[in-house]
Amino acid sequence: MNAGIDAHVHLWDRAVDPQDWIDAESMAPIARDFGASDLSEMLASTGLHGAVVVQSSNSLEESIRLAKLDSSAIAGLVAWVDLTAEVGPQLDRIRMDAAVPVVGVRHLAHIDPDPEWMMREEVGAGLAVLEREGLCFDLVVREWQLPQATRLAARHRGLRFVLDHLGGPPEPGQDRTTWASRLRELARQPNVVAKISGLTSGLAPGSWRAADLVASVTIALESFGPERLLYGSDWPLAELGGGAAPWKSALESLLDGHSAPERARVFGGNAADVYSLS
Repeated sequence: MNAGIDAHVHLWDRAVDPQDWIDAESMAPIARDFGASDLSEMLASTGLHGAVVVQSSNSLEESIRLAKLDSSAIAGLVAWVDLTAEVGPQLDRIRMDAAVPVVGVRHLAHIDPDPEWMMREEVGAGLAVLEREGLCFDLVVREWQLPQATRLAARHRGLRFVLDHLGGPPEPGQDRTTWASRLRELARQPNVVAKISGLTSGLAPGSWRAADLVASVTIALESFGPERLLYGSDWPLAELGGGAAPWKSALESLLDGHSAPERARVFGGNAADVYSLS
């Protein structure tokens, strides 16, 4: 699979994997279950063929269940494991009878009670295992954590890091100076790529246009270039901002000035390479 890949989606069955962060009132569009069939419908609406499913909670059991989803729409899984414990046996549990290959690992560092979680020595030992396994580590961080991510990437030069959601740029109209400076510093690490994802998930449907996203996307392109950027819908959270299709259309318009091969890299080629998707 080398084209037409959405690098960032979520699936959940709340009966077995409660998503306590979903507020039924303010997040009504996503306050339900989302399965593989829903994913196939979303991909059809955006003209893509496959997706990387990313963990939604720091739960090994959730990752085990996600790995067993047998669907041609799922190209790979970014799972969760406890990086402060023995990583190998946890990966073995996820991979047992799996239908989906584990292509990376993520930890919800942006909400971890330890603000210095990424800097912990035992986390470093866990990341070393990921490097030996040929897996990526997805960084889900806030703007204030970008300097930590930079130090982490410099410390583990043999490990591929994937920054989710561009590290949370400020909303349209807000000052981007600090975020842009920290993003550029992280981008100087050659083992880091970034997902253009999640930019509309926090915006009200109908309240934004592609023009409102120009500044963030331009800074991302200047920092990483189209050869190190991956499109991600952040679906189903994209539904909070009006849906995956409007977001993809907006990004397509913002990439109009780039060549067809460069756009193909962003919309699938880079994801295939970064996550070693077959």
